[in-house]
Amino acid sequence: MPFSSKFMAVLAAVTFASAAMAQDTITVEDAYARSAGKAAKAGAAFMVIQNSGDAEDRLIGVQSDAAARVELHTHQIDANGVAKMIHVEEGFVIPAGESHMLKRGGDHVMFMGLAAPFEQGETVPVTLIFEKAGEVVIEVPIDLEHHDTGGHGSHSN
Repeated sequence: MPFSSKFMAVLAAVTFASAAMAQDTITVEDAYARSAGKAAKAGAAFMVIQNSGDAEDRLIGVQSDAAARVELHTHQIDANGVAKMIHVEEGFVIPAGESHMLKRGGDHVMFMGLAAPFEQGETVPVTLIFEKAGEVVIEVPIDLEHHDTGGHGSHSN
């Protein structure tokens, strides 16, 4: 094998290994999705995203076949004290060695135009897209009865 072919093979292997290692730095815990009921056309997903790496990453997008549109959203309080949901196009920073919580009343994944009603006990396929880690595919359990306790860590994994 000529030197250039060997070099390209090694470069490809290193690039693939780096991408795989970057993806291993991102983990998702305590994920669940919900909607307001069977007739709801929208739903949301919540989770804790851990970054065990030594560099910050950014969740920059999300995809799912569960809805016509899926976006990263947050709540913002306007001048009248009214909370509004807004699309966060720049995504969410996941600091190195820390976590970022997507929770009710805060940052979350928004499903608009649900393809089918969310059913208790089913799962929703979601692809989280990170700047560095790339795509992380998860199955998010649907929990229409979930009551937030104000923190995480009460679930064992």
